[in-house]
Amino acid sequence: MRDDRAAQAARDENTVLRLTQRATGGRLLVLRVVIVLVLLMAAQVYDGSLHALSHWFILGLYAAGSVWFGRAERGDGRHAEGFAWAGTALNAGLAIYVIVEHMLAGAADTGGGADAVSQLPAFLLLLQTALSMRVWHTALFAGTVAFAWGAAILAGLVDPDGFLGPHVDLAEQAPGLLTFLAAGVVVVDGIARLRHAAGEAVRLEHERAQLARFVPDGVAAELARDGDLGTARRRHACLLALDIRGFSRLSRDHPPETMVRALLAVRALAHTAVTEHDGIVDKYVGDAVLAEFVVGGPVAQARGALASARAIRTRLAALNRDRAATGDFPLRVVVALHAGDLLVGVFDDGLRAEYTVLGPAMNTLARLETRAKAADLDIAASEDFLRLLGPTLPDGARAEPVAEEGDVHPALFAIADAA
Repeated sequence: MRDDRAAQAARDENTVLRLTQRATGGRLLVLRVVIVLVLLMAAQVYDGSLHALSHWFILGLYAAGSVWFGRAERGDGRHAEGFAWAGTALNAGLAIYVIVEHMLAGAADTGGGADAVSQLPAFLLLLQTALSMRVWHTALFAGTVAFAWGAAILAGLVDPDGFLGPHVDLAEQAPGLLTFLAAGVVVVDGIARLRHAAGEAVRLEHERAQLARFVPDGVAAELARDGDLGTARRRHACLLALDIRGFSRLSRDHPPETMVRALLAVRALAHTAVTEHDGIVDKYVGDAVLAEFVVGGPVAQARGALASARAIRTRLAALNRDRAATGDFPLRVVVALHAGDLLVGVFDDGLRAEYTVLGPAMNTLARLETRAKAADLDIAASEDFLRLLGPTLPDGARAEPVAEEGDVHPALFAIADAA
């Protein structure tokens, strides 16, 4: 199961990359054009020096290489990641070359404009790498350029008579390096946060879509926020079980078609009442309906379950009036309410997937339903359920203790409407 989650996370990562590449492809192309223009500007400041020739050569190499790698890394082939790393290395090499070449050319004599032009490609290439949404690529680019830049400054300071020494001006280079370091840290952190947020959005959408096959969309979105739907997660829930009274006896006295219509009518009103109050109809078993309320806090769950049970009673009364008008027999149901901790999840064995709840509370609910039938109740609730609602039930409902033989737990209460 852990391997499945890791594989899904990897697929989500690839999805994020593909989506961002499509969204930022135009911006990356514009950035490449801007960088080439900046290099053209830098080539003009060297006043015919020997470095200008190498500058034009590197400019042409970068233009050709960036287009090639940019196209290759956007593909879905097995070498796409390798091309992406090669493109990052090309960007880092270009940024380092422009900075060091500026030092060698003695561009300090050309004024602050040349300094800015020589350092600008490093910042633009940092942004270009970050737009790929590849965190490690961006971190490697920033680290490599900063290290090489610092090493060049240090080499000039340690050996003033060396090939870099006469051209290194600490007052010129140190602010640029420190600014680049700060920008690199901010950009890498920002991309990491954005990548995580995008991955979370993809994960939530994937899990919401998985849950939406079993539960209402709003409930699916709430459950998906917790993640790990492929494994059982402990959650508090309020439970509702409905059973049609005397269904077996009625089935012996009436045609199957009549019983099917009656069964579907009860299922429909139960489903409507449950989903209207953010509940989930888990399953239908014969003439029984099992529903859970698992979103929100325990009090909200209990309020939703109680409101659903009372709505079922009201709608069943209306249904029986319509059935009486057409000469059909009346229907009676028993609804049992309980609360407790459950294991909740979507389980997929590769052949069939289902939303499932497990736990001792389910067994207690079945016993409560049997006790409610024996006491001839239409709505019954356990003391565990009522404890969530406090001493006063909402909307004028009231709970009346049920006298039973023996010492049974939890205590059973009948739910009645206000007089």
